[in-house]
Parts: sequence; C-alpha cells; structure tokens
Amino acid sequence: MKTKQNVAAAKGKITGRILDSASRQPIGFATVTLRRAEDNKIINGASTGDNGVFAVDSVSNGTFIATFNFIGYKKLVKKDIVISDKIRKVSLGDILLPEMNNQIGTVNVTRQKNVIENKADRIVYNVDKDVTSQGGVATDVLKKIPQVSVDIDGNVEVQGNSNIQFLINGKPSTIFGNNLTDVLQSIPSSQIEKIEVITSPGAKYDAEGTGGIVNIVLKKSKIEGINGNVSGSLGTRLENGSFNLNGRKGNFGGHVSFSTNNALQSTTLSSLNSKTSNTAGDTTNILTQSGHSAFLRSGYQGNIGFDWDINPKNTISINGGFNGFSHDGNGSINQQAITQGVMGNIQSTSTILNNTNNFGSKGYDYSLFYKKLFDKDKEQLTFLYSSSNSSDNSFYQQTSNTANNDTVISGTKGENPGSSKENSFSLDYSLPVNKDITIEAGAKADLLAIATTSNVYLLDQGNNYIYNSSQSNSLTYNRNIYAGYISGSFVLWKDVNVKAGLRYERTVTNANFGTGESVNIPDYSTLAPSFVVSKDIGHDQTLKLAYNHRIQRPRYDELNPFINASDPRNMSTGNPELQPEVSDKIEAGYNKSFDKGSNLNISLFYQYTTHDIQSFVTYYPKYTVGDSTYNNVNLSKNANVGLDTRTGLNISGSVPFTSKLMVRGNISVYDRYIAYNGLTNNGVDYRMNLNASYQLDSSFVAEAFGNFNSPRTTIQGKNGSWSSYTLAIRKLIMHKQGSIGITATDPFTQYVNLTTTLSGTNFSETSVRKVPYQSFGISFTYKFGKLEFKRDSGRESNDEENGD
Repeated sequence: MKTKQNVAAAKGKITGRILDSASRQPIGFATVTLRRAEDNKIINGASTGDNGVFAVDSVSNGTFIATFNFIGYKKLVKKDIVISDKIRKVSLGDILLPEMNNQIGTVNVTRQKNVIENKADRIVYNVDKDVTSQGGVATDVLKKIPQVSVDIDGNVEVQGNSNIQFLINGKPSTIFGNNLTDVLQSIPSSQIEKIEVITSPGAKYDAEGTGGIVNIVLKKSKIEGINGNVSGSLGTRLENGSFNLNGRKGNFGGHVSFSTNNALQSTTLSSLNSKTSNTAGDTTNILTQSGHSAFLRSGYQGNIGFDWDINPKNTISINGGFNGFSHDGNGSINQQAITQGVMGNIQSTSTILNNTNNFGSKGYDYSLFYKKLFDKDKEQLTFLYSSSNSSDNSFYQQTSNTANNDTVISGTKGENPGSSKENSFSLDYSLPVNKDITIEAGAKADLLAIATTSNVYLLDQGNNYIYNSSQSNSLTYNRNIYAGYISGSFVLWKDVNVKAGLRYERTVTNANFGTGESVNIPDYSTLAPSFVVSKDIGHDQTLKLAYNHRIQRPRYDELNPFINASDPRNMSTGNPELQPEVSDKIEAGYNKSFDKGSNLNISLFYQYTTHDIQSFVTYYPKYTVGDSTYNNVNLSKNANVGLDTRTGLNISGSVPFTSKLMVRGNISVYDRYIAYNGLTNNGVDYRMNLNASYQLDSSFVAEAFGNFNSPRTTIQGKNGSWSSYTLAIRKLIMHKQGSIGITATDPFTQYVNLTTTLSGTNFSETSVRKVPYQSFGISFTYKFGKLEFKRDSGRESNDEENGD
C-alpha cells in the first residue's frame, strides 16, 4: 500500500540557473515547474531573476520532475530529483535552453540582446544596440569590438594579427581582395545587423586567416508583410544614406537594400626623414620630405534576395549584390636628398613632387542556397553555390620639378586594370547522434582566377607620356582549393562542452607573366585540426580552452607585381611568389556574469606563425625598372619575413552603474617577437577603449566612445600610435513601436499575463490578457494612419531578434 510523502517541518530546496544554450547568457523570468513523480501533480514552482537564477523552496521529501520553460525556447525536463532527510539541498547547475524560434503572427517574442555577446568560439557585436555606431561605417564598429584594433589608415588586426578572413553573411567575396580598407569604409553601419569575430574557427570554416574570421552580417528581416527603414547621416567627416525594404507573405519572402557613403575631402600633412648608409660606411644618404595631400573616398552597395520555404523541410534562397567604391588623392611634396661622405656633402638635390592617384572598383556577386531538414531533429543537409566577380583600376601620375616648381625634370604615369572571379561550391551535413553528440561533415571547392595588367608611360622631352614596354607587364593567377572536413561536438560530465574537428585542403596554383615567364608556385596540402572545450562553473562562470591550426594565403593586392612609382623615392609593389603563412594558436578564456548585469571576460592567447607576410622596406641607391633607373629608392615589397610570435591578454567587461548608465571597457596587451634574415624585433603593444551610454528617457539616449592604440611593432621598427573618440545622441521622433511584456501569474499553471503596449509620439495604448504559456507572436502594421493587429498560425523562423 502506498504511503504519503514525508511532510516533516524541515523542507528541501532546489536551485539552479537557466541560460541560453547558444550564447550562455542568463534568461530572466523563465518558469520552473516542479511535479511529483508518482502522480505528475504540480506541487511547487518558481521563476528566474535577471541573472537566470531560480530557487524552489519548501520542497517536501520525495522524487520530483522539474520542467523549465521560456517563450521562444524549447521546454526542458529533468527527472529523478530527490529530496530526503539526508539530501535537503539540490543544485541542478546550469540549465541550457535551446531556442525554438516559433512564431505566431509576424513579430517574434525574444529577449533583448546585449551589445557584446561572448560565445565559446566568437565575440558577437550587435550593431543596432550601439548608438555611437549609427551613422558610421564598418570600420567604426570594428574599433569597439574586444580583441580588435583598427589603425589610423583603416588596417584591421585581431589579437595583433592583420591576416583575417573577412566574410559577408558567412560567404567570402572577391571585393575583400582589392583594397580592404576601402571596402570596410564603404559599408554603412546602418546596414549591419551584427559583426562576429571568430577567434577559434572550427573545421567547418576555411583554414584561411591566421588572425581568425570576421563575419559581417547584413540586415534582413523575416517579418510578415512589408516593412523597411531609411537612414542617413551628415557630418564634416562622413556622409551616408541607406534603405532596407523587406516583404514576406506566407512561405515566400524577399528583401532589397541600397547604401551609399562619402568620406569628405580631407587634407593630410606628412613628413619623412630617413638615413641609410652603404656597407662600407663611407657614404650616407639622407632623405627629407614634407608636404600635403588631399584625399576623398566614396562607395555604394546594393543587395537583393529571395527565399522560399517549399515545405517545412526544404528551403531555397537566392541572393545577389553589387558594389563599387573609389578614392582619389593629389598632393605636393618638397624633397631634399643629400649624399654625405667622410669629408662632408657630396651631393644635394631639392625637388618638388606633384602627384595624382585614384583607385576604383566595381563588383557583383550572387549565390544559391538550399537546406533540407530530416525527420530527426536538427539533422540537415545544406548546399551553397556562390560567385563573386570584380574589376578594378588604379592610376597614378607624378612629375618631379625643380625647387621653384617651374621646370619639370621627369614624369611617370601608370595604369593597373585588373579583374578577379571566384566560384565556390560547398556541401555540409549535420547529424545529431543523440542529445549530447552531433557529427558534421562537408566538402568544398573554391576556384579563383585573377588577371592584372600594368601599363607604364614615361614623360618625354615634349611633355608627352609615351608607353614604355620594358616597364609594363601583365599577370594571370589561378588558384584552386579542394577541401573536406569532419567535426564532432559532445557533452562530457553534463557541464563540459567539446567541439573538435579536422580539415584537409589541397591548393593548386599557377601564374604566368605576359612576357611568357612563369612563376614557380608548388602545390601544397594543409591539415588543420581544431578544438574548443568550455566548462560551466556554478551559475555564473565559464572557462574555455581552444586550439587551431590555420594558414594565410596571400591576397590579390599582396600578389600584384605592379610597381607604384607615384613617389619615385618611395615605391611599392606586390610579390606573386609569396608563400602562405602557417600559424598555430592556443587560447584560454574566462567569463563571469554578476547578479546586477555586470560581465567580465578575460582571454589569454599564444600564437606561433612561420612565413609571416609583412611589407618589408629595402633601400636601393639605384633601382632599375625596365630601361629606367631611379636613385635613392625605398622599395616596399611584401615578403615572408619568417617567425612571428604573439603572447597576449585581453580583458573586457561591462558595468551598469545605475539603471540608466552602462559602461563598457576593453584592454588588450600582447608581446610580439619577429625574426627575419638575422633581424629581430621585440615589443609590447596595447590598445584600450571605453564606451559609456546614458538613457535620458525612454526615447533619448547619449553615448561616448574613446579609443587609444599604442605604436605597433614590425620587423623594421614601430608604426605610430593613434587615438579617436565619438560622441552621439539619439532621439526617437515620430516613431511608432510595439512592446510585449510577460509576467507569470501562477507558477503552478500554464498561463501568463500578456501585456501589449503600443506607443508613439502622440499616443499610448496598453492591453492585458491571459494566454496559454507557449511560444507565440503578435504583429502589428501601420496602414493609412492607423495601427492594426494581426495574429495567425505559427511558422518557423531563424531570426534571433527583431527590431522595433
């Protein structure tokens, strides 16, 4: 005969913390329901606080089943929870809820994202949550991301490494191979949803990028009906404008966007002093330069795409885009070249260099994506074909004049048209063996073709530019990469998550000059292992350890052998014989969340790189190009400089000092050692930034951002330090938006109160009703001056969050 549970005066307690399974961020206001195992009757319950922590008190002796719920997440059940005279307190640890992404109506109900999210293998920066990023470009956003630095010229580094693979919506693009700085300056931040900095890429990703991967995710909405936005900014430094238009009806949707920006003309003062000696030490060459240059930049890009849910298990997406950007510059430089011997000056020459240069690029890309789901949850097969095409042209013209600028001594003009085309095919399969183990495998082929021509013209006695065949040339470069990978993720001891994989890549390259001369580039294979291990400690701490082996193939601009002689004393050129960098990196991380919303993240890393690609400057007393000889030339040429090691520390965090004031900070420090051909250099580089936001009222927010970067260590010295700051305010004007609030009324029932509030400049309306506790959505549209509600059947959505 059954006996009743022991109901002694002493009661038990069950505690734990509920987290998002992907981001490991706490889920506030989630519901915990406790049932008696013998009859499944609800006997108690609780809800989580802002920190995701819950406590079920006054639990009698017995065996129980706990159910964990939150809107937009899959329900999780834990069985065989025992309270007895010997076991009065039970800690369930971290409960990881996976997102459900169900939707009824057309606006998903999801939790608010933080500006910065720290995940096991990446940092996610949610751009639309940062006021100071609005009105800027991608470069402005990158400056604010922990472990990322951007110098005054727009060059990007991750953990001190500039060899980064950039992606747009998870796909590579030839646009990044032309001029990375111009590309990042041409993407308005208003078009960006988020930027992912992947410091520990897994085997599924290409092995390219010793500095990691930066994935720029552009905005695209899956809201039912038609919606969009228009934004713009004016300023003394930058102007930009953009619009997004999205439409969806049933299982078919489309989007279109366009953006343009202009960096207004600015004038830069420059100076240079260099001193070089010959090997005998009896002659010294001194070059002194001072001058000014004017510079302006512009760009545009557009996207159009369609997606069709054929049925619940089959989806097709087609996307296309176009882009263009250019920059123009002109300037004048006073030069004095002095040759000194042991007895004094041997020669002194003063000249004025006038130069003009510009660069322009246009491109387009398109892709086809197919996804098939199977009966087993999360089992899927995906196929992606993408094509990226671009054409570009760089131009310079310079004249060297006498000191009074009235007589032309010499002149050169150069044109460098080129094109690149990249086609990529990839197939990926994911199989969840059980709730704790998932296997992934895939294959990819990437085919790249580059063609470039260098046309050089010399100024003759009649002030005419004549084509010079001895200095002109052309290059064709073809590189094919064939890859396959396998990886697995699994859970150990309930709180240790492991993801490990192995990727194989075979690279086949051939290159030829227009003169018929071939470049000897051997084929090579790459085995790239990787793993990430993360462990939860209690309710609010996470540890991670990661390792990856990666390579960095030279980019188009690093390979291009075109000699830029716009300044005959400071020339630059690429190197088609560059070898890929090879890098091994290990990283350890610690993350802690505090009760009132504060967060601390600490990361340690060590990276060992061989064949490091850097620009190396060599002095030539005389440098011959074709049939022309230039005197006292500093030639900057890309080279594999040898060994490069980095050991570093990154600390970032956020503190809500009050309900209105939030402060975020980041500091990154690393020691760098470089060795090449008997040369060595060692230095400590650092970077720090601080961001503060203050919510003046519900529609008015102010933010300030400051950034400082120390000098950067290179094989031949250090680059200069730089700093920047941004001030911004945002006020909602004539803006209508909806908000949905949910409060549990009884932890023992399946119902919640749904509070729906519509607010705008001149109205506010609130309604409250009781609804079943399940994943649901509410939508509203603005039509002809009035707001209309609509609710319909659920539909799967992959949106992590919707905007206003």
